[in-house]
Amino acid sequence: MYKAADTKPRVRECAVIEQQRAATSGRDKPWLAAYPPGMPAEIEVDGLGTLVDMFEASTRRFAERPALICFGSSVSYAELGRMARALAAWLQGQGVGKGDRVAIMMPNVPAYPVSLFGTLLAGGTVVNVNPLYTPRELTAQLNDSGARTLIVLENFAHTVAEALPQLSLDRVLLVGPGDGLGLKGRLIDLASRHIKKAVKPFSLPAGLGIRFTAALKAGAGLPPKPVTVVQEDLAFLQYTGGTTGVAKAAMLTHRNILANVVQSQIWFEATDPDGPRRVMVTALPLYHIFALTCCFLFFIRSGGCCLLIPNPRDADGFIKTLSKHRFTHMSGVNTLFNLLNNHPKFPTLDFSHLDYVVGGGMAVQRSVAKRWKEITNSTIIEGYGLSETSPVVCVNPYRLAEWSGTIGYPVPSTEVSIRRADGMPAPFGEPGEICVRGPQVMKGYWSRPDETARAMTADGFFRTGDVAVMEADGQVRIVDRMKDMILVSGFNVYPNEVEDVLAGHPGILECAVVGAPCPEAGEMVVAHVVLRDAALTVDAIRAHARSQLTGYKVPRKVVIQAALPKTNVGKVLRRALREEAPPA
Repeated sequence: MYKAADTKPRVRECAVIEQQRAATSGRDKPWLAAYPPGMPAEIEVDGLGTLVDMFEASTRRFAERPALICFGSSVSYAELGRMARALAAWLQGQGVGKGDRVAIMMPNVPAYPVSLFGTLLAGGTVVNVNPLYTPRELTAQLNDSGARTLIVLENFAHTVAEALPQLSLDRVLLVGPGDGLGLKGRLIDLASRHIKKAVKPFSLPAGLGIRFTAALKAGAGLPPKPVTVVQEDLAFLQYTGGTTGVAKAAMLTHRNILANVVQSQIWFEATDPDGPRRVMVTALPLYHIFALTCCFLFFIRSGGCCLLIPNPRDADGFIKTLSKHRFTHMSGVNTLFNLLNNHPKFPTLDFSHLDYVVGGGMAVQRSVAKRWKEITNSTIIEGYGLSETSPVVCVNPYRLAEWSGTIGYPVPSTEVSIRRADGMPAPFGEPGEICVRGPQVMKGYWSRPDETARAMTADGFFRTGDVAVMEADGQVRIVDRMKDMILVSGFNVYPNEVEDVLAGHPGILECAVVGAPCPEAGEMVVAHVVLRDAALTVDAIRAHARSQLTGYKVPRKVVIQAALPKTNVGKVLRRALREEAPPA
């Protein structure tokens, strides 16, 4: 009896797999015909080693080259290696061992790369944390990951102090903006602390907090203990809403990330480390998977340099920095490109060395791409990826002459299957869910095997939750998103989380959150609210949300409703609300 019960689902599963294979026979990987001459269909992954191997090789081979530029100063590969090893030794001395999670909470400052590689050299796993998180958001992520060590820019330490009673931290490393830049860095830190409100007051228990520079000094004379790290070990817990809207961590191994770095290098013809020096404008935050892989790790492996932009929202400062440096590459999201396009001094910059510009995170708008080309004489090369895929899945051709409006072709060693609702492959030109299989696809969701199972197809493809069509030549065009996720300036906002915060207000009876078009950010968050307290104002509702949510998650519009549209079983019809959502 038990044997029969266990076997039938497996038989059905095998039948589905065979049907899928039969349906794709004769049309597998049509994109390969569009590859340029010399582009391999597959990459060799097993011989790549680990991110630790990559880092050690780069710090030796490119020792004298600049690895980072920030605040007008550079950090060489040799200096980056020295600081990362010192931090690794200190962490190990504190008891951090293989597989332990270390959370990093900072924008693009020199201490981030040091912290990342210091953690990996110690055998640990990096947990990237958005420094703009509220105490509630920080608590949820740190407790879920089990991180006992947090490295945080002191500007955001007040958030840590507020969340501390709910956390289980053994140590907090406090970073100054200029840490890692020597004497100039100390002057930057001193100036930063004298800027009004740059560093809000905070207090940590005695013995818990330690200065980042003190940790580096203490570990400087202690070589890291040897740790055996293999490709299947976890390099990152990268938090995402995945395909269900529930915040969870994609488990990204050394193999996942390195495979995607190599896939990207091959695609962008960056496999010659002795070629022209490359400088990547790194304005997207490194805690985001796009910048982490496509800007930072990509360039570390190829001997390039990352021009770190700590605060790209400061358009004047951003333009001033760009005016002082010879940059060859740039990545960004639509809102960043639009910000630069509309700055009066942007057209005065020197774009003569610009090799390529990559757009991702959200759809690049046609008008933005057109204006960018007019100003810079460079085409935005749009791609597609997710945290769960390390992230790159598809990219437009490297030498693209004009913006295409598509996400291009799957990169080498990547299979993309557009699936109908019944799980069968959709014909060319018919919309379906993007499903991905390749070495860059995550190991699974951290501590959530049920979520992992739901995200995978019977034949081993990751279900992205995004709808697209594939053309006969293998080019992919995004159509829509299957889920209710809202994309604000390239960042995911999940209605369930916002609704949970709003519903906690005693004056709110019911609420539902949807997205609406927004010229500046792509989409904006709109909250539809049924009041319990008729005196409750829209401003008070937004203030309540702002106290517990990062800025981009706070509803820009609040619509007071008499009732919410629902199904006959009581489920709120978000689709109906989206149709009536007000414009920006």
